[in-house]
Amino acid sequence: MHIYVLCSAILVLLYFLLAFNVSMNRMRARTGVGAGSDPSGPLNKSIRAHGNAAEYIPLFVLLFLYFGFTGAASWVRWVVVAITLCRLLHPLSLYLSADLNRAQPLRFLSSVGTYAGGLTLGVALLLRAC
Repeated sequence: MHIYVLCSAILVLLYFLLAFNVSMNRMRARTGVGAGSDPSGPLNKSIRAHGNAAEYIPLFVLLFLYFGFTGAASWVRWVVVAITLCRLLHPLSLYLSADLNRAQPLRFLSSVGTYAGGLTLGVALLLRAC
């Protein structure tokens, strides 16, 4: 169960670090509302990174803890680790992108890993219900 709690803790810390980064970038840009005028600027990147994390992290933490506390097949823990790595790489890929409107390989990889991992855990959960 240790890995499930560890990965949950990592995602919770990531969530709040990304939120803090938005606040710091808002102060630097002196922008209280909105994303500023530069669509690929630091404020917009930090808002997108946190917003994306907010969409996925709460559900993943819930699933991780559920599988951790109820006991899961050993392969599930590898899915949990892969999802955690993808969620860590995603904000990094946004910050490394010169232009958020252009494709970025790391962003694509982290997104595909998030979707594949989430769908896999969803199927695992569905199989438990049957």
